Amino acid sequence: MKTSIVLRLLALSLLIMPAAHADTAAHKFGRGLAGMTCGVMELPGNIVKETRARGAAGIPVGLAMGVGMIVTRELVGVYEFISAPFPVPAGFRPILKPEYPWDYFN
Repeated sequence: MKTSIVLRLLALSLLIMPAAHADTAAHKFGRGLAGMTCGVMELPGNIVKETRARGAAGIPVGLAMGVGMIVTRELVGVYEFISAPFPVPAGFRPILKPEYPWDYFN
């Protein structure tokens, strides 16, 4: 039941994101929802990022960074979800880079 709700929320967030890459309130809402529900993707994402940059030595570094970024991604997701109607930061710009946790895998 809980998994079904999460999957529906993720599908909804993908549907409400605009096709163009302009930052809007809806886009910020979707980013917040993705950050709150997919923050755990920071762990493998940071391992991939650091391994690409440092080779095998990036695995433990990426693991440590990923564990720390899970909390950051989740908290920023809550902030963006709640503050979606307001253009803060200016122009609805993302707070974290990459914008979505799955962008590490591109």
